[in-house]
Amino acid sequence: MSYPAARMGFVQFIDLAATSAAVAATAGRKAKIDLLADALRRLERDEIAPGSAYLAGELRQRQTGVGYASLRDRPAPAAEPSLTVAEVDAKIAAISVVAGTGSQARRRELVVDLFGRATDAEQRLLVGLFSGELRQGAQAGLLADAIARAAEVPATAVRRALLLSGDLKQVAVAALSGGAVALSEFSLRVGTPLTPMLASSAPDVAAALLATGAPATVDVKLDGIRIQVHRSGDEVAVFTRSLDDITPRLPEVVAAVRALPGREFVLDGEAMALDARGRPRPFQETSSRAATQGGKAGPALVPYFFDLLHLDGTDLLDEPGRVRWAALADALPGSLIVGRRTVETEEEAAAAFASALAAGQEGVVIKAQEAPYDVGRRGAAWVKVKPRHTLDLVVLAVEWGHGRRKGWLSNLHLGARDPRTGGFVMLGKTFKGLTDELLRWQTERFKELAVDDSGWVVTVRPEQVVEIAFDGVQTSPRYPGGVALRFARVLRYRDDKRAEEADTIDMVKAIGSPSSE
Repeated sequence: MSYPAARMGFVQFIDLAATSAAVAATAGRKAKIDLLADALRRLERDEIAPGSAYLAGELRQRQTGVGYASLRDRPAPAAEPSLTVAEVDAKIAAISVVAGTGSQARRRELVVDLFGRATDAEQRLLVGLFSGELRQGAQAGLLADAIARAAEVPATAVRRALLLSGDLKQVAVAALSGGAVALSEFSLRVGTPLTPMLASSAPDVAAALLATGAPATVDVKLDGIRIQVHRSGDEVAVFTRSLDDITPRLPEVVAAVRALPGREFVLDGEAMALDARGRPRPFQETSSRAATQGGKAGPALVPYFFDLLHLDGTDLLDEPGRVRWAALADALPGSLIVGRRTVETEEEAAAAFASALAAGQEGVVIKAQEAPYDVGRRGAAWVKVKPRHTLDLVVLAVEWGHGRRKGWLSNLHLGARDPRTGGFVMLGKTFKGLTDELLRWQTERFKELAVDDSGWVVTVRPEQVVEIAFDGVQTSPRYPGGVALRFARVLRYRDDKRAEEADTIDMVKAIGSPSSE
């Protein structure tokens, strides 16, 4: 449904809220693209950047200072829509720059003003955008195709521009205002980060090889942080997977790259902290170290690279992997290149996988040798294989959902059994892996088990067992057991198990200990 604009030419925010709801309720990819493309076509030039971000489930502003308390305690919705996309963007921009004495009260005042002018549908979209929990199935790849449809340009041109700029909003503005000509002006620029190529997942090496074909290259999947390093002369810049500049935090990486021969290059790799044996230290130590300004706290991070995207004036993005990796081997010493080998059989790939795990690493990434370096899509060219840990845990509490999950009990508080006390120790939260069917089921189930409802968190009797998959265990001062699960996701509910049969905190800690690697 389209509403008359409050100001001639500008799109009302309610139109994007309606599109977001329709996309969330639509299963087919083509239908989602059609809905998104129609909304993008109607945006005025000044609205394209924020509008495309909202349709992707994001805010244009990276930090707003708005927490869950503000989102929970919001004014009654407006009866009629009046906000335009441009007005919403301006109001959120004003919220994001509030600072200094009295900033909390001023920010609250601005949030109340924004939500007070928003209808119920608009408030739902705003809550999803501010909380980062807008689950409408319109991620970057889908938006790229919708931008291409709306601008009537090839999807490949949009994806390449997205790879080179790393900014969906910038690409949307170029495509919708300048078409293919504007998109063609995007180029690799040393110093400007690129959207990294990503790997899909497979349950085992056989499935991965089926996707990539053989022969294939098997890289060790390091338990570190993704880095992209740009060098031009003595100038070196280090970026994260999300394209944040962390150069001042990693002086050791800067020094290592500055010491290399060559004038200009762009490298893709990882950085990690190592113990005295050369094995990876716990991931949170690497992550914490990379988050520390000045690079003075914690162990030094060692860089390892697995791809070369540019070398001395020549772009290598479109070259096959085997060509890029040969150039990488010529340009860098072996000590700075990730462990890799060529395999032709499942047995060889399995041996490489076992070797990586024995060295304390996460697993492997199996790569097609003829594939170019593609935009951040999880295709079949790179496939990661990791061991999957599972635990049977008990649900201790559940949070009410936001956005598409409003009205459903969503985020699970997970606990392991403590055999010494007979109670349970919380390990973290997750809403990953929950289908609509599971959300409906668990909402009814936990209403039955509820003992308290704060309006935000529902505390339940610790009776329901759930099987959780996760990537590893890390130390955490946030939880009473001192540990937390990494990337926890729901596999299934275990009605065949009682809470007394759930896994113990001792088992969780054993998984995270060095001797279990």
